[in-house]
Amino acid sequence: MQNAPASPIGIAKLSKLAFDGTDLMPLWRGLVDRFIADQDAAAALMDLATIEQFLGDNESGLARQREALSLARLYRSPVTGSPRLRLLALAAAGDIGTNTPLEFLLDGSDIALDTLYVVPGLPLPDPLPEFDIAIVAAGESDENRPVLAAVAEITKNWPQRVLNPPAQIAELSRDRLARRLAGIPGLIVPPTLRLERAALARLGRGESDLCRFPLIARPIDSHAGRGLEKLADGAALARYLATRAEQEFFVSPFIDYAGADGHFRKYRIAFIDGRPYACHMAIADQWMIYYLNAGMRDAPWKRAEEARFMAGFDEDFARRHGGALHEIATRIGLDYFAIDCAETPDGALLLFEADIAMIVHDMDPADIFPYKGPQMRKLFTAFRALVKRKAET
Repeated sequence: MQNAPASPIGIAKLSKLAFDGTDLMPLWRGLVDRFIADQDAAAALMDLATIEQFLGDNESGLARQREALSLARLYRSPVTGSPRLRLLALAAAGDIGTNTPLEFLLDGSDIALDTLYVVPGLPLPDPLPEFDIAIVAAGESDENRPVLAAVAEITKNWPQRVLNPPAQIAELSRDRLARRLAGIPGLIVPPTLRLERAALARLGRGESDLCRFPLIARPIDSHAGRGLEKLADGAALARYLATRAEQEFFVSPFIDYAGADGHFRKYRIAFIDGRPYACHMAIADQWMIYYLNAGMRDAPWKRAEEARFMAGFDEDFARRHGGALHEIATRIGLDYFAIDCAETPDGALLLFEADIAMIVHDMDPADIFPYKGPQMRKLFTAFRALVKRKAET
């Protein structure tokens, strides 16, 4: 296994190409040729892993990643000019939503980023590259728990500061988060249960009253709406289980957050050193909203509302929910994380989830979303200032 960092194109640049609709197959073929010729093979494999996920072949992408990690576990992201600071990210193997999107947060900055993939049971590369500060990038999931435990052991005696302590990340699971944030005035966090398949089936048959219908069910560790459904009654729950092979699920009561116009609005907010920053606002006529399914590009009135949300965030949204947002940041206690949330008809803040790995980017075209670039640059500047400030402490 090589100890020198491999140098891939990186997820930020590949994401931008995919987001812009670029044909990735010529690049894919070139990377295959590089791998065959053994020209920085680990980097070529890591880029192939990313591209294949963008092409919809997640299984092949993860297989490529495993092969890359068998060759090298240290990867150096592209950096502009001469870096003034060296950041080491401690990451977990997995799909493109597994780790904090640091390449987006740091793109174009003077902070150099090395990413070390931590594999429990395997020794670290020796020597590690020199670095000024580290950050735990592996997001919360059942799959990542061994990684977070290994990171805690690895870093406990490091002299350099480590942002986002792994023990705090582990507290972001949906069931733990609901308990951790319970009782905050002005905040609603639906109580979330972790149930095995048999217990969920009993709930559907009316043999348990752990959660009332309508309810939301999703498999453990699912994201981006995979396996997420609103279930109206026991019959719907039985049909749901008949289509799912998973053995454990998160279950929570459904809370209707439709506005007076019948539309649902979901917000993504990043917290940097305790301060909230607007990332995006999605508007749709269905409760299960993701920015890509909300039709924001095709609806000028939605973009106009998102622009107003971003422009007035500090004086409006962040002020109205200031107490709840401050308490969320305090109780979660991480240097950087993000939440997805909404507002209920009576004005309470409704929190769906919190994580360190939520995608935050500025890839949207400026001619359609002119208001996004300045807002995201504000967020990125704050994150970079956080890293530099903490490195000097």
